[in-house]
Amino acid sequence: MLTEINFDGIIGPTHNYAGLSRGNTASASNAGDVSQPRAAALQGVEKMRHNLALGLPQGYFMPLDRPDAAWLETLSTTLAEAEPHLRAQAWSASSMWAANAATVSPAPDSDDGRCHLTVANLVTMPHRSHEWPGTLAQLRLAFADPAFAVHGPVPAPFGDEGAANHMRLCAGHGAPGVEIFVYGIGGGRFPARQHLDASRAIARRHRLDPARTLFLRQSDMAIQGGAFHNDVVAVANERVLFTHETAFENREEAHAAIRAIFPEVEIVEVPASAVSLPEAIRSYLFNAQLVSLPEGDGMGLVLPTEARETPSVWTWLEAHVAGDGPIRRLLPVDVRQSMANGGGPACLRLRVVADPATVDPRFLADEAKLDRIAAVVAAHWPEAIAPGDLASAALVHDVRRARAALLDAMDLGELV
Repeated sequence: MLTEINFDGIIGPTHNYAGLSRGNTASASNAGDVSQPRAAALQGVEKMRHNLALGLPQGYFMPLDRPDAAWLETLSTTLAEAEPHLRAQAWSASSMWAANAATVSPAPDSDDGRCHLTVANLVTMPHRSHEWPGTLAQLRLAFADPAFAVHGPVPAPFGDEGAANHMRLCAGHGAPGVEIFVYGIGGGRFPARQHLDASRAIARRHRLDPARTLFLRQSDMAIQGGAFHNDVVAVANERVLFTHETAFENREEAHAAIRAIFPEVEIVEVPASAVSLPEAIRSYLFNAQLVSLPEGDGMGLVLPTEARETPSVWTWLEAHVAGDGPIRRLLPVDVRQSMANGGGPACLRLRVVADPATVDPRFLADEAKLDRIAAVVAAHWPEAIAPGDLASAALVHDVRRARAALLDAMDLGELV
């Protein structure tokens, strides 16, 4: 039976604040701070526990091998000799944000009846551009069943940042859906990371019906305001699109196009007069998991605690829940370490609609597995990493040993 499974990226032992993500205001504002990898990973585990307790299927992905000495070799340098900015890029733990791992088209949307996944190339940001080989290996292991088709990346220079710029509307997760690809156009001080040509290539590769596929332009205002991905200003679930007023270029045309291709849509729009774009980005109101609750309990919004601490945001949300809107429960979670580096609850997960029986069970979560992950993290993840620590050979040894311990505990030695 097809169901939506959220696969969260386990926050790796090299989690640090190097401020590498241009256009990401949280990443830039916390650059140089001391990170807490152990606390970060445990916060991520608790978010997964929270969603399991809601009755939502949950999976996870392992951290990638970092620091990436092999990548530095392609630049003719080493961890010891690399310039500080290159060393920091090799240390990046950004694969934790699994929304950027791939774009996923469920089987009901594809004309060959398979679930298609295309690994994101992430070429716009150097620190993320070397993630895809490790991510692809993991996707091919987790989704090796013939029910899936796992594809390599769209070639450079066509930037693709995965599911963070992709939405799906449907009557139910297992029903045929309408897929919406959101792209940007460059020209401002911050880059547009999702290219239209990349999105079109993925739609063709996934064998989507053109009549049920839409390409919308993200607004320049949103990108230059710090919404580096569409999922910072909009999220969809089943028939609901939850969006900020400034999310799309030519807003009225975008909404009309959505309604034309999927008349059942309910567009829940937060006006800029109620929640400004800076407030929406700072609180990550839309970088939340909009989920269908079991037992017909409507939809819940798994959102960061920062949303509750932003008065305008919480006032709007409480008024919506008190009314007859589709969001019936507000479910704050603490992911502050991830938030400080520019990723909220939605950044941490990749949505895959599939039969759980077709997924490698080593990637599916239950309480016992989460206990095992938490125990390894508590025993092996560094408590803190300061910027100067990235030059430490001892820390390199420690973080590699930590990842190896996790892979061993989860019986995923193929990923060493």
